[in-house]
Amino acid sequence: MSVCKSIILLTLTAVALTVASPQAAAAQQTAPASAMAVFDVADRAAILVAHGVGAQIYECKVGETAATNWVFREPVATLNLGGGTIGHHYVGPTWELTDGEVVKGKQSAAAPGATPGDAALLKLDIVEHRGSGILEDAKLVLRLNTRGGVLKGACPTAGELRAEPYSADYVFLR
Repeated sequence: MSVCKSIILLTLTAVALTVASPQAAAAQQTAPASAMAVFDVADRAAILVAHGVGAQIYECKVGETAATNWVFREPVATLNLGGGTIGHHYVGPTWELTDGEVVKGKQSAAAPGATPGDAALLKLDIVEHRGSGILEDAKLVLRLNTRGGVLKGACPTAGELRAEPYSADYVFLR
């Protein structure tokens, strides 16, 4: 089984456990095995698995050669769990839950998405916490199972913005 298929299968299992009982499952989850191999997080326990749906925002910028190209600017996504919205993901990168808890991350590793049109899989160290709640002990965030989100190539007008739809699973780890 490919790494991406393994990530999808194991993350969906973790999501199903979380939907059944968020508090009980949060204490018992582990990171998906294939993510452990890609990002070396075998010793980490999953606290929360949320599905993000939104867009990767790109800006048309003039490069060194005077050509204009799409450059990633920021993510904008809703975080969902069990059919309901539990928070938002935005520039920083930042994840904010509906209870007001906020964590901010810094990328520490990346791996290619399943296809060239899928955003990279990411490992992010949590560098800032605000509030207290389920993410209080989180140290890492994995972005897995990405679909869409990549915009490459020339663009027509410097300063123009474009939203490229994407989805991903966000796994918050101790």
